[in-house]
Amino acid sequence: ELLVCEAMAKEGMIPQKSLDNIKKKASVSIDRILEIEETVKHDVIAFLTNVEESVGPDARFIHLGLTSSDILDTAFALQLREAMLIIIDDVHNLMDILREKAFEYKDTVMIGRSHGIHAEPITFGLKLAVWYSEMQRNLKRLKQALDVISYGKISGAVGTFANTPPRIEKYVCDHLNLKHAEISTQIIQRDRHAQYFTTLAILGGSVEKIATEIRHLQRTEVGEVEEAFSSGQKGSSAMPHKKNPIGSENLSGLARLVRS
Repeated sequence: ELLVCEAMAKEGMIPQKSLDNIKKKASVSIDRILEIEETVKHDVIAFLTNVEESVGPDARFIHLGLTSSDILDTAFALQLREAMLIIIDDVHNLMDILREKAFEYKDTVMIGRSHGIHAEPITFGLKLAVWYSEMQRNLKRLKQALDVISYGKISGAVGTFANTPPRIEKYVCDHLNLKHAEISTQIIQRDRHAQYFTTLAILGGSVEKIATEIRHLQRTEVGEVEEAFSSGQKGSSAMPHKKNPIGSENLSGLARLVRS
């Protein structure tokens, strides 16, 4: 909202002194917004009403010519972008570990299985290399999803720029390090979000595949791989001998949440 006001002041659409007053006085209270929303039943109107209480008459220049989705969709794009940057960094770290361990265990022989049945010998390093290769593809998809989701829009109620020229949208998006959606409706088109969340679901599937394999290999009757067990860690309140693959179990559960 402030960036829109800045852009409009630069375009001469609102007084500079009003912008200065908005920047000086604007404040929000989450509790107050929720209180107002109980009456108006609209989140953005509740937010704007709360801002108006602190700004005064100059609040009439806030949200001028905008629709709620101009603010919500652009803010959501920021949130998704920041989340994806964290995920991409985590995947880089995972790939570094997988690559290191693949070389470390390149000569560690184990049985290869197909359909869960003993087949021919492989090495544990090969298994890790397969996971690394899959994560390479995930990383490529994540970067594509990051690009696709990094769009904002400030084009009004039906995307026609009827009350805000495209220069306003460009100013806002440039300052948020987002690209501006050159064509939209009331909303940023949801195929962008579909690609983003589908990509996360694929990543979750890869993580669950690794976790499930570790759980299988840690079975007592297999015993080929096991999770680290820290000093003082306990596996069961009734059976002190147990070392459960709780990390992998948690990953499997979280992956299902991502897919849902």
